[in-house]
Amino acid sequence: MLDGQNFTLYAALFVVVEMVAIAAALLAVMTARTAQGAVAWAIALVTFPWVTLPLYAMFGGRKFRGYRLARRSGDADIRTLARRIEGRFARVMRPALAEQLAPYAALERLAMMPFLGGNDARLLINGEATFAAILEEIARARDYVLLEFYIVHDDGIGRALHSALADCCRRGVRVMFIYDPIGSHHLPSSYVESLREAGVRIEPFLSTRNPFRRLQLNFRNHRKIVVVDGKAAYVGGHNVGDEYLGCVPALSPWRDTHIELRGPAASAVQLAFLEDWNWAADAIPELHWRAEAVEPRDLPVLVVPSGPADERDTCSLFFTHVISRARHRLWITSPYFVPDEPVQAGLQLAALRGVDVRVLLPGRPDHRSVYLAGISFVEDMRGSGVRMFRYRKGFLHQKVALCDDLGIVGTANLDNRSFRLNFEISVVVADARFAGDVAEMLTRDFAESEEIDAAALARISLPVRVASRAARLFAPVL
Repeated sequence: MLDGQNFTLYAALFVVVEMVAIAAALLAVMTARTAQGAVAWAIALVTFPWVTLPLYAMFGGRKFRGYRLARRSGDADIRTLARRIEGRFARVMRPALAEQLAPYAALERLAMMPFLGGNDARLLINGEATFAAILEEIARARDYVLLEFYIVHDDGIGRALHSALADCCRRGVRVMFIYDPIGSHHLPSSYVESLREAGVRIEPFLSTRNPFRRLQLNFRNHRKIVVVDGKAAYVGGHNVGDEYLGCVPALSPWRDTHIELRGPAASAVQLAFLEDWNWAADAIPELHWRAEAVEPRDLPVLVVPSGPADERDTCSLFFTHVISRARHRLWITSPYFVPDEPVQAGLQLAALRGVDVRVLLPGRPDHRSVYLAGISFVEDMRGSGVRMFRYRKGFLHQKVALCDDLGIVGTANLDNRSFRLNFEISVVVADARFAGDVAEMLTRDFAESEEIDAAALARISLPVRVASRAARLFAPVL
C-alpha cells in the first residue's frame, strides 16, 4: 500500500513524464515528416507517455542534422569534385540525347548531377554473379577499394570478403569500409578488429555523435556500394551474408539484383561514398576522378543518392517523378510495399492513363509487420488497374524498376523508411538495350509469380485483413 509520501512522489513523477510527453508531442507536430506521422506521435505521446517516449527517442527524428553539418564542412571540396565530373562528361553526350532526357531534368536536379555519358552497365542477377564480379574486381584493384554495406555477416561470404580485403592491404591497396552497426548488429567485434589489424580503415555509420542520443535508430545507411580505383562501381540489393547466396532455407532461393558500372558514372557513385566517409571518418581521402569513357556502349547513366540529410525528400520525389513520366510500361519490384500517398496516387494514375503498371512483391515475408501493412496497400491498388504480383520462387529482395526505356537498379524500397529515413542510392540507365535486358529479367520473374487478382484478395481471412489495417497505422515508421 502506498503511503502519502510515496503517493506524492509517484504523482510528481507522473506529472513530469506527462509534461515531457506533451513537449515531445509539440515537437512532433512541428517537425514530423507527414501529417499522419504528426498526429500519430502526438496522440500516442500524450495518451501512453511511458511507452511512447522511448519509442520517440529511437524513431522520432526528422532530419539528420549532424550529417548536414558534416556535409557543409566538406561541401566546397565535394562540390568542386562534382563540378569536375559534370564538366568533363555531361557535355559529351547531351547534344545527341537532349530530347530523350529532357523529361527527366527534375531527376538531374534531385541528384545534383546530370546524366553522364560514356558508361557501360551490366545486370548482375542473384548472389553468385554479384559476389563473383565484386571479388574478381577487388582482386584486380591497384590503388583503393571503397565499400559500404548495410548488413555484414561473419559467415562464408563475409569471410571471403574479409580475406580479399586483407589481401588488398598486403598488396599496398587502400581499403575504406563503412558498415551500418544496426543492420550489422550480429557482426562480432573480432571481425571488425581483425580487418583493422590487416590495414583496412573500417568505420561504423552512426546516426549521431551525441552520446546522449545513442537510442536514435533512424537514419540508417541502407546503401550497398563497392567502388574499385574509381573506374568500376557496384550498386544493388545484395548485402554481405550467406542468405544473399540462397543459403538460408526459409528464404531460399534468394532473388536479388545488382548493377555493375564502368566509366564516369563510377565517379558519381564514388562521390556518394565520399560524403558518407566524410561523416563516418571525418576525412576526405584522395581518390581518382578521371574515369575514362567506355566505348562503344556510351550509355547515359544518372546516379541518385538520397537520404535524411537532403533538403528535400529526394527518394520519394524520385519515385514520384519516374512514375509520372511513364507512358507505356512501368514495372517495379520491391521486397516491401508501404508507399506514401504521392506514390500510391502516381501508380493509380499511371494505370488509369493506360500504362502497363505491374508491381512485383515477395510471396514470403521476412518482416511480418511490413508484409501485413503491405496487404492493405495491395487492396487499394487493385481497383485502379495496377497489376500486383507475388513472387513464389524463394524470397524477392531486388529493388528494380523499368519505366519505358529507363532501367533503374538501386537500394531503395517502396516504403517510408527508404523515402525519408534511410540513406539510399539509385542508378538510372537511359538506354533501350539495357532496358531490354531489364525487361527480359523481369519477364522471367513475373513467370515465377502469381497475380493477386480479385479471387486472391477474397481468400484473405478477416483476421489478416484486420491485422493488415492495424499494421498500416505504423506505416510512417515501417
